[in-house]
Parts: sequence; C-alpha cells; structure tokens
Amino acid sequence: MLVPSEEQALSGGEWERVLFWCRGVNIVSSAVSVTVDDPAASSRFFTSHLGFRETLAGDGFITLGRDDAAVDLILTERDPERWQPGRGLADAIVVFTVTGLAAEHERLRRAGAAITVPLRREPWGELMMRLSDPNGVTIQLTEWIPPPTS
Repeated sequence: MLVPSEEQALSGGEWERVLFWCRGVNIVSSAVSVTVDDPAASSRFFTSHLGFRETLAGDGFITLGRDDAAVDLILTERDPERWQPGRGLADAIVVFTVTGLAAEHERLRRAGAAITVPLRREPWGELMMRLSDPNGVTIQLTEWIPPPTS
C-alpha cells in the first residue's frame, strides 16, 4: 500500500495505471490440474483415501471436488506426443474459475500478457484461456457456461 507522500508523487495517469494493475481478476474458485498416465487410477486414490468425489469426467480427464473449501483437482491424461520429460512444472497448470472471462481476456491481451491459448469454448461448457508467467508457469482462466441444449 502506498503511503500518502508516495500517493501525492504519482500523476493522475500513473495512479490510474496502479489502480488498473491492483484491481486483479475476480477469482471465484480454483483448481490444480495434474497430468498423469492413468487418470482413473489417480481418481480411485483421491476418492478412496482423501475424500474427493468425481464431479466431471470426459475424454482424457477427470475432475475431483470436495464439499469443503479444498481446491478441486483436474486429472488429465498425459499426451505422450506433447510431454517432454525433465521440464519440471511443465505439467502443472494453475486453474482459476472466474467471472467475466471474455472481458478479462481482452484486458490481458491489451496489457501484453503472454496468452498461450486464446479464449475458446469447450463442448462441456467451459470457456477458457491460458497464459504463461515469466517463469513458464501455465495459468488457466475458466468460466463455466452451461452447454447449449439440443
């Protein structure tokens, strides 16, 4: 937080830029995505030993949740064509569920964030995008929108 003497030293435009960057994204939940060889085996472990339950499953992924405030887990099947051993955090994705993702995508694009997957809608109702921090950590922003009914 700025002390009054520092606040007074900022011009109006500089102060607006500080407020823009401090505002942040409205995060409403979060999840950790873990890439594994066998999502079903990991799911069995987390559900039988740690009290998670399956909340969503699709081709190559299983999402686990709990009724308390624990973070959700997304178990994603490793794609051998894309996976490169020894890349450390390359398989970890920090996922935040947010509101107003389209506006956030535009704001981040204008701000020059390294967007690695542009905004897209998945068939199961997920509006998502990915970006990367300066150290290569992948962050996924997601907004859940009910899929269209037939």
